[in-house]
Amino acid sequence: MVINKELLQLRKKIADKRPDFVRQESWRYKKLATNWRKPKGKDNKMRKQVSGVPALVKVGYKGPRKSRGLHPSGYNDVLIFNTNDLTRIDSKVDAIRIAHGVGYKKRLDILSEATKLKIKVLNPGKIEKVEKVEVKPKKEVEKVEKAEVKPKKEVKKVETKPKKEVKKVEKAEVKPKKEGKGKNIGKKVSKS
Repeated sequence: MVINKELLQLRKKIADKRPDFVRQESWRYKKLATNWRKPKGKDNKMRKQVSGVPALVKVGYKGPRKSRGLHPSGYNDVLIFNTNDLTRIDSKVDAIRIAHGVGYKKRLDILSEATKLKIKVLNPGKIEKVEKVEVKPKKEVEKVEKAEVKPKKEVKKVETKPKKEVKKVEKAEVKPKKEGKGKNIGKKVSKS
């Protein structure tokens, strides 16, 4: 169901007149992507708005104020973090989008509360399918009588021989290395 059709049509009409804003010389070099970057050069023709050069992004190209922030379905897109946020929602005009950081358990609570209040959810995900499946109650586990346990066999202790004493070896004195400059130690370099 689409609401605010007039606003969406007005937004589309203005968007159709809006030029494609491209990065300067992206048509000339493959390495430059077409996504917008502001031209900043001293003699840049695009920055100077010379005729025959693509248009700059300007505030005058904005869409109508009333239709800004509308979802393509026509609802106002409202971000929700918990069930308390649902109290400020008007179900006729607003649709909710559950925030990315909300966990599974809280997401289930928000979805169940939103269905009770008949609020449209823009990103229900796979959880909506999970709710419809009936959850079977867990069966009670019957207590099994423990069978008689046979006593463990006695383990014979084996006598171990005492470990030999290891003599401590004193560290030998280490002679310091001669300091030199690289590979040319002891070689004479002739000057010519």
